[in-house]
Amino acid sequence: MATRFENKVVAITGGTEGIGLATAKGFAAEGARVYVTGRREDRLDAALQEIGNGAIGVQGDAANLADLDRLYGRIRQDHGKLDVVFANAGMARSESRPLGTIEEDDFDELFSLNVRGLLFTVQKALPLLSQGGAIVLNGSVAGSKGFPGQSLYNASKAAVRSFARSWTADLAERGIRVNVVAPGGTDTRLMRDYLETRPGIEDALKQMVPLGRLGQTDEIARAVLFLASAESSYIAGAELTVDGGMVAI
Repeated sequence: MATRFENKVVAITGGTEGIGLATAKGFAAEGARVYVTGRREDRLDAALQEIGNGAIGVQGDAANLADLDRLYGRIRQDHGKLDVVFANAGMARSESRPLGTIEEDDFDELFSLNVRGLLFTVQKALPLLSQGGAIVLNGSVAGSKGFPGQSLYNASKAAVRSFARSWTADLAERGIRVNVVAPGGTDTRLMRDYLETRPGIEDALKQMVPLGRLGQTDEIARAVLFLASAESSYIAGAELTVDGGMVAI
């Protein structure tokens, strides 16, 4: 079994389900000391059982700066360093919000986590991050597309892509690489909730994908591990699209 992350310390926000959980399992299986966050204690406990390999959970919301301080305080106490950050926590609304119907609360809730929370997830990690460390941001093909009724989500993921460019320049002297993984439609609980309220949309979505199917969480996780590993040592400021060819073709 590969052990690309032996003795590496990895922090993952939103690691209790979906892509975050699959990625945590991948890191842990390859020797990393994994720390995950989640808002709900019951889901966090269940995730830790599934991840195994001594993974540690720190309950908290990535949009809450005090919770981020607790996460990094625990890592500082346990290891005094951090090698990889996967800023994964994010949200999307299943309801359509076309321009003209957007409420102030819609904007505040979504940007608070997807943009503000992601920014401070990374910034607060910097004092712990090792020279040559890796930061992976969870973006989306929505950052490159104009999906109708989802302009807030689309814009939040475009901001994530922009962060990777700027932060790569900011952190170049420390050799810290910042990259984005941009999943397409992925078979997660949140995606299932969305599809079940819209009969026929799953078939329509699959028709947009040259490979003709939704992605699986472990397929996204493998891309994250690649971007975090030495195998991608000359990749920085990039966006790795994992979408079955939807954006490219």
